[in-house]
Amino acid sequence: MRTTNEGRAHPRPADPGDLGRRVARRRARLGLTRELVAERGGLDPGFLEYLETHPVPVGVTTLARIADALDTTVTDLLGGGRDVPSGRARANTRVRLEELDAAACWAKLSPGGVGRVILAAPRGLVALPVNYRVLDAGILYRTEADGTLSRAAGSEVAFEVDQLDEAFATGWSVLVNGTASTVTEEEAVHWFQQHADPRPWAGGTRDTWMRIKPTGISGRIIRPDGPPIIEEEIPR
Repeated sequence: MRTTNEGRAHPRPADPGDLGRRVARRRARLGLTRELVAERGGLDPGFLEYLETHPVPVGVTTLARIADALDTTVTDLLGGGRDVPSGRARANTRVRLEELDAAACWAKLSPGGVGRVILAAPRGLVALPVNYRVLDAGILYRTEADGTLSRAAGSEVAFEVDQLDEAFATGWSVLVNGTASTVTEEEAVHWFQQHADPRPWAGGTRDTWMRIKPTGISGRIIRPDGPPIIEEEIPR
């Protein structure tokens, strides 16, 4: 509970639940306002705001409207397919493949998120996912002091990030080549904590800061060039 200046108690906002989070995240990824999504789906903006901030049951018809407005599927909004690899949709023949220049690659990386560090380990090449941030043209991530990622200090590594759109069978990928190093300067670590803390999802003690200094960057994107081919009929 929380209180106002007058001392009256009010309940805290309820947890939005999985559906609300997915709707909000998809809308943000598309750069759409609630008003525009509501207009697309023939919905009330107030209802959409409530859905994104509270757990609320939604009927099939309304859910289908929201999915259409967000250019996705009901299955994706409900979290279907979380335990299977991405990219199982049938290829869309109406696309074009383009190379990304360095500026476009950095624009894709700059929001941060999850990427993969590719490095040599005793058992061979491995690709390990990390939460990362970009700062001063470098890739930052945190790891365990005695883990595989920390032992890559001083080595040449690769770092890869990608994004797929299942609805349109499109996506992009960016590859960074560079040298990994351990960040030990207290002032630098403090600066990173204030401006670009990756906040690892994996939890545990991950207080070893790593930085990849790029020596090269490249990327590709598959852009839609027409409506996608639908593999199977999905309720919308």
